Amino acid sequence: MPSAIIAIVGRPNVGKSTLFNRILGAREAIVHDMPGVTRDRKYAEAEWAGVHFTIIDTGGFVPESDDVFERAIREQAQIAIEEADVVVFVVDAVIGVTPLDKEIANILRKSRKPICLAVNKIDSAKRENDVNEFFSLGLGEPLSISALGGRQIGDFLDVVTSAFKPEETEEGDQTRLRLAVLGKPNVGKSSLVNALLGKTRQVVTEIPGTTRDPIDSLLKHDGEEFILIDTAGLRKRKRLIESVEFYSAMRTLRSIERCDVALILFDAKRGFDVQDLHIVESALERRRPILIAVNKWDLVEKETNTAKGYESFIKEKLGLYDHIPVMFVSALTKQRIYKLLEKAKFIREENCKRIDTSTLNDVLLPEIERNPPKSSSPKEIKIKYITQIKTEPPMFAFFCNEPTLIQESYKRYLLNKLREHFGFEGVPITLTFKKK
Repeated sequence: MPSAIIAIVGRPNVGKSTLFNRILGAREAIVHDMPGVTRDRKYAEAEWAGVHFTIIDTGGFVPESDDVFERAIREQAQIAIEEADVVVFVVDAVIGVTPLDKEIANILRKSRKPICLAVNKIDSAKRENDVNEFFSLGLGEPLSISALGGRQIGDFLDVVTSAFKPEETEEGDQTRLRLAVLGKPNVGKSSLVNALLGKTRQVVTEIPGTTRDPIDSLLKHDGEEFILIDTAGLRKRKRLIESVEFYSAMRTLRSIERCDVALILFDAKRGFDVQDLHIVESALERRRPILIAVNKWDLVEKETNTAKGYESFIKEKLGLYDHIPVMFVSALTKQRIYKLLEKAKFIREENCKRIDTSTLNDVLLPEIERNPPKSSSPKEIKIKYITQIKTEPPMFAFFCNEPTLIQESYKRYLLNKLREHFGFEGVPITLTFKKK
């Protein structure tokens, strides 16, 4: 992991996320002309001229506000400043120096961190004189940039990274398990991530939809490292009223694609509904292993076999997806939350598991002989050979004389027999049928 950390701060709507994206060369953060879109700190790894660093995008910094979101955003920005080696303070050349800019400048001076003052929206040389009024903030020489157009970004990065030493490029550690935390809005995703990390990393309020950008956090537990991806709550598209919510959902779906295991949170008090099933299907469509965690279990009145009965209810609702394991946790009391990590590790191992061909045929061919596939035509279907052709997720090839005649019900039978004999708990399995 890069050792140098650069935090981008500033009042709302000055172009912090646009600068963040420009540095990364990709639209990683949500950019929208509505103030307050970036609510949490967002981390990403970046590189400039051989210097590797972590860059943090923060929500708009509003020092004295009592608004619930702005107060939480302020706390997050202050944490980012404390973590950072260099703070980039972004201001708006079009609007000029504002009282809020002066308040933030005073706070930054007290931090005693190196400050780079970036005057954004200087789109041409004709506007260079607009930089001069920002000397009044007392943070040294302002750097003129255009985050949107990319003007003078290279010169800006030369200054920002000048204190850091270039490092040799190292291959990323592929052993870390990437765990995406998914679920409906307000089921406790950020609370669970914070509980695992042991500190407040995400904004947590009682208002659904607080998290909009997927956020990666590094967790060290029992000598192992995990990447936790806290995501925005997924809703059906017809319910995405704000365009910002739509883009958040798109990023959440992309987070599913890059995770090793999808941890889907259900709310113990709200029960299981169609939207929970939709989230499970979204992960399965992307062929991701899944672990279900029923959160807020501390709020449920316990009776004999309460958990067992609840699990049976969920498995029944999941239907074809009943291979997904279910655990009962509480982010508030930290009940069983670290067991989720152990289970996620096991599921990833299952996803990487390979069954040798001889074992597959020795176990499954007798099952097929006892219950042969039925045919809707006069032709007899004979499955002669089975082999695993892929892992992550596993794929099995069945070689037979009439692959197109295999019925869906028989495919489910074979899938169930594979799980019965070889496990693959929480892992999506693909079966393919080929002509022998």
